[in-house]
Order: sequence, then structure tokens, then C-alpha cells
Amino acid sequence: MRIIAHFDLDSFFASVEVLNNPALKGKPVIVGGKERGVVAACNYEARKFGVHSAMPSKKALQLCPQGIFLKGNYGEYSRYSRWVTNIIAAKAPLFEKASVDEFYLDLTGMDKFFNPLKWTTELREQIIKETGLPISFGLASNKMMAKMATNKAKPNGFLQIPHGKEKDFLAPLSVGEIPGVGGQTEEILKSMGIITINDIYKMGAEALEERLGKSGGDLWIKSQGIHNREVSAYHEAKSVSSENTFNENTTDLIFLKAEMVRLTEKICFELRQDGKVAGCVAVKIRYPDFETTSRQTTIPYSSADDEIIPVVKDLFQKLYKKGTPVRLLGVRLSELTNDAIQTNLFSDAEKKSDLYKAIDDVKNRFGKISVKRASSN
Repeated sequence: MRIIAHFDLDSFFASVEVLNNPALKGKPVIVGGKERGVVAACNYEARKFGVHSAMPSKKALQLCPQGIFLKGNYGEYSRYSRWVTNIIAAKAPLFEKASVDEFYLDLTGMDKFFNPLKWTTELREQIIKETGLPISFGLASNKMMAKMATNKAKPNGFLQIPHGKEKDFLAPLSVGEIPGVGGQTEEILKSMGIITINDIYKMGAEALEERLGKSGGDLWIKSQGIHNREVSAYHEAKSVSSENTFNENTTDLIFLKAEMVRLTEKICFELRQDGKVAGCVAVKIRYPDFETTSRQTTIPYSSADDEIIPVVKDLFQKLYKKGTPVRLLGVRLSELTNDAIQTNLFSDAEKKSDLYKAIDDVKNRFGKISVKRASSN
């Protein structure tokens, strides 16, 4: 029997803001631009007014004029995310970091030695005690059920769905509560007279496939609480890197800096293609005598060239022995996780996200070097 726990840091961005400014406690906090863009996150005090993530900021202001709007602090979100990751990594035998504020833990087999619910509860209490963050979890037989249990446990609670009780738990819930069922699919189901998850099961796979295609059959399977996706092991050491050994050793600073930019553009593109963001940047320099030095620093999670290139240049400046010929340069991005920090939800990043998507589309069509910065020439 599989045992899966799903941890979710409640209203993560807003919770971090409140922790860093206790005067905000008990007040409606909304992370995102006040006049432009959409809501990236909000706390439960703001939700009482009907505010929710991805809502246009203007609508949020109308619903909650007394709301405190904050631009967001990526650096602090990254720091707290790493903090929680380290606590979980020290305890859990196998875990997946699904995003900066969401984790799956595979506890299968632990029931031979521990009570899984007690163990998970103690881990949750440790995270709350050490970080101050509110966190909810669900415990169930698979990832989908654990996530749905977490959603029911919020705010700042926990819920276990006993093995064999999946269908009973799901039956009365609305169809929109199944992860992956969007508004359009929900409307189609409602037009078919399907309101609850039990209605999906009673409709049968064949009728659902006629209307929704293959996804209809998948939905019918999910309505029974069946979900077979495995927990994907999280490896902090995963990285993407690029380096270049020169035909001739060089002290040409203009050339070396341009090469740093070119290497960074290359791996940032690869990162975005994989839907990842990085939390650590490293630069490597090798000299003619093969002496190799490197330096790294943590950054707010990102895959944007314009955010990572200045960090690379700064590391190079601190690392390089002035006047010494260089044989090799390298750039590495690590601490990779899924691109789920929702940077495009912040008003000042929405256009940037669209810009990089357009640039990447051109690179995919005409080649990786079809678009590049002038400073990389």
C-alpha cells in the first residue's frame, strides 16, 4: 500500500511578508501590483473579501480597498523555500519539490516502523516551529488524493484519507476540485448534468470519452481515487551548465565578459525549455597552468537572462585574477525546481515573461543563436 503526504505552505508569499513584518498580522495582505497586473498571493484575511490568486489587481482593490498591496520579495521567498526544503530533506526518505511552496513525500513502507500520520504531523510541527510558516498536509494512497486532502485541510491543518475510503471522500465534492479540471471542462461537465465527482463515476468512461476525448476516460479513473503518478525524487545537485575552452589563452576582458553573457544566455534558454528556475549561480575560471577556481552564490529563483547575467558578471569580477590569461570559462545554474514561483503574476514581470516566450519561440524555430544580446558579440 502506497502512503503519500502532500505539504503545502499556506498563502506562502503573503505568509512570508507577514513574518517579516509582524505589524501586518491580522490584516489583509495582497502580493502583487496595486494598479496593474494580477494577484500573486493573498492571505486568508484578504480571501474573506473574495480576493484570490490570479485575480486582476483592480478587482482585488474593489473587493478589498483596505488591503495592503506589496510588490513581493523574491529573495525572501527563495530563502524560506530552501529552509523548508532542508528540513524535509533531513527527514524524508523520498520527496519531490513540486514548486517553491509544495512538496510530495513518499512514505511507503514506513508504516512497518512508524505511524505515518504521527510522523508527518511531527514533521509539520517542526517546520512551523523553526520557520514560523503555516503549513497544511494531506495523507493518502496517491499524489492526487493527498493534494485534495491538503486542500480540504486548509488553512494550517491536516487530513488523512484512509486507504479504501477514496471514493467515499470524493463522491460529494464538486468536479472542479479534481486537480487539473479547469473552468472550461467544469462547464462542459455541468452542461451534461455532472455536478459532483460521484456524477462523473456514474456517467461512465464511454460517455465521458465521447464528449471529452481521452481526458474523459482519465477523469472517470480519477473519480474513483485512482492516480498512479510516482513521487519524483528531488535532487538538489541537479544543474545545467556550459563552458568553453579557448583555442588561445586570453586576457581580453571585453571578449571574456561577452563569453560570460553568451554562456549564460545559452543555459537560461535550456532552463526555460525544461520549465525550471535556478536558485544558485556559479562561475568557473581555468588558467593556463590548469589552476581552476570557482565561486557561487544563491539567488532568488529565476530563469531570466537579465536577472542572472549581472550575477554572473559580478562573480567573474570577484574571481578573476586581473591580467592573468584565461584558458576556460564556465557558468553553472543549480538548485533547480519547477517554474512555479509565479513570477509572471507580478505586474512588473508579466511583460518580461511574454518577451522571453517570444524570444524562445524564435530560437526554437531558427536556432539558439538566432537571437542574442549585443553584449555577447
